[in-house]
Amino acid sequence: MDDYKKHYQDKIVLITGGAGSIGSNLTREIAELNARLVIVLDDLSAAYEWNVPSLPNVLFVKGSITDEMALKRVFNEKPELVYHLAAFFANQNSVDYPQRDLSVNGMGTLLMFQYAQMTGVQRLVYASSGCSIYGSAAPLPLREDFMSMHLTTPYQITKMLGELYGNFFHHHHNLPIVKTRFFNSYGPGEVPGQYRNVIPNFIFKALKGEPLPFTGAQNASRDFTYVDDIVDALLRAGYIDAAIGEEMNIASAVETSILDMAARVNELTGNTAGVITAPKRVWDTKNRLLASIDRAKTILGYQPKVEFDHGLKQTIEWFRKNWDNINRDAEFPPGMSSATRFVSATQS
Repeated sequence: MDDYKKHYQDKIVLITGGAGSIGSNLTREIAELNARLVIVLDDLSAAYEWNVPSLPNVLFVKGSITDEMALKRVFNEKPELVYHLAAFFANQNSVDYPQRDLSVNGMGTLLMFQYAQMTGVQRLVYASSGCSIYGSAAPLPLREDFMSMHLTTPYQITKMLGELYGNFFHHHHNLPIVKTRFFNSYGPGEVPGQYRNVIPNFIFKALKGEPLPFTGAQNASRDFTYVDDIVDALLRAGYIDAAIGEEMNIASAVETSILDMAARVNELTGNTAGVITAPKRVWDTKNRLLASIDRAKTILGYQPKVEFDHGLKQTIEWFRKNWDNINRDAEFPPGMSSATRFVSATQS
């Protein structure tokens, strides 16, 4: 077993947002690496308890990162490592509900940092969003040293805010924090919904025999990253000391056409309904996304291993195995914005 995986044996680990796709897969991996206890804190506002691994060393606590009673409950377990994945997700959701976005992604993240600092946490890994914080003017491939003040949604603003608070707590309080910037994650564990990512929403519609609504430009592309690769990067980020204080893109470093992805989803699911076009959202200013992962390779030894087509097949298989739960819980209610009638091809 690799040293970075041995690191989790007998550890107490807190994962906020642990009922989501990345969180649930990370929870299972750390629990199966013989952690003493993995604590999942999730308010189930965008996830479901059936998605949390049912293992003897996993403790699920239903609660919000904005609720100090919930934070006192989980930090009372004295976690040594914290993965802060919980967020009010994502772009369109934040446009429709900006105050809640600021409450969860701003104040909730600040509270997490405060409790981690006060309880002497050995490492905190913060989940930021590489799809969001670079703005529309950044040259490709996106690199960590590019900064932009031209962010177009509250979600983008509050994800950057979390990084800035992380810098403050690292420099002022010596909090050992690592900032990971995810790109277009996909894989088993993400239940489709109005504000969710494009791949689970496309798979859900395809399995129902419905056309896939495409909202981007014809040349739109994304850097889709399979959840197992993200989990491996997170395990490394929780162990390698050189990562402390750094921000790193976690991506596949492969640019994939969204239209090609939609066609492949239809092919793999046997959906003959095709693709339809829908109006582009005002905040969607990035046609293409491609990340540089040079820093993560150098510092973490990170190397994505899952090819996109294999990841799609694994995700579709998970949908088929969990269809009753997914079909029951997928939510597509009307939102405050008329644009939410459509599935975004650019949400992340």
